[in-house]
Amino acid sequence: MNHPLRRFVFLLCACVALLTLDGCAGLFNREDMRVNVAGIEPLEGQGLEMRFAVKLRVQNPNDAPIDYDGVALDLDLNGRAFASGVSDQRGSVPRYGETLISVPVTISALSVARQALGYASGDSVSKVSYAVRGKLAGGTFGGARFSGSGVIDFPGGAGALGY
Repeated sequence: MNHPLRRFVFLLCACVALLTLDGCAGLFNREDMRVNVAGIEPLEGQGLEMRFAVKLRVQNPNDAPIDYDGVALDLDLNGRAFASGVSDQRGSVPRYGETLISVPVTISALSVARQALGYASGDSVSKVSYAVRGKLAGGTFGGARFSGSGVIDFPGGAGALGY
């Protein structure tokens, strides 16, 4: 290879490498999604389990949409594991946008018993803290993880819930 052609090939490879690194840097500077529980609806369960559809409001504060092909979700109440679920739904969270995603979750009888024991030992029933963790599967690097938390305040305390 003559000298000018070798220099051209080297510059071309260097430009491709820089563009590739710049694209990767843009992916890694992505802000985390914001996730809140928007609602919970009962579903039909089997035996001792309870099932609910947890509706998540997912907000994307980034300049690129987030495509997903599957969702996994874990839900904790008052710092204790409570429910988990998966869904094979597909979709996209638009750039600087939001979407609602519904994930069916299962609550085992053991999880319900743990929560009841927590309340029996003096945990407050007027406020329930929750935390969600999960993953929107798919995408270039295997998906996008998310987490969110909050507090549900029941006006009137335990009496409003029938305890």
